[in-house]
Amino acid sequence: MGPKMEERNYKKLFAEKVEYLEKTLPKLTRGVNCAELTFTNILDVLGIENGLLNNAIIPLAGGFGGYKSKIGWQGACGAVCGGCAAIGIILGGKERMHDKIIPIAYLKAAKFASEFEKEFGSVVCAELCGYDFSTADGFIQYQKDNCWSNTCYKYVIWAIKKVQKLMNNQLKRFW
Repeated sequence: MGPKMEERNYKKLFAEKVEYLEKTLPKLTRGVNCAELTFTNILDVLGIENGLLNNAIIPLAGGFGGYKSKIGWQGACGAVCGGCAAIGIILGGKERMHDKIIPIAYLKAAKFASEFEKEFGSVVCAELCGYDFSTADGFIQYQKDNCWSNTCYKYVIWAIKKVQKLMNNQLKRFW
């Protein structure tokens, strides 16, 4: 039997990641995407790098890409989407999530979204940042007003911290 693999200290790794992001995220001016940054920074802590996953999560930023329904419903903040996606990755481990774990994923994602809403008053992108991305003017004004550096990066950092806390036992168990 070979040597036991060293257990990764996810609490420490997440803390280091958050410390780094607190310094760097507010300074980003181009290519920012709250869904991608939340999701892929958590994946980075897990040791996962896969551009296809980036591609899958990118359209979810801006409230599902600025989605606005005919009755005015708008999509969730990308940090919420990215956090929920990371919960699924953590619960699934390195394989597809087992059927018995799927209900746990729903419950964990709902708890995460509920705690986000409790902290910030909403999960809806347009309500959180104050800009409607369903129009080009909304996105242009968002960039012009530097909303990312003033507001949105904070949602990413909060989401990463909350995923670590919410999923600490599963990180130890499945990773």
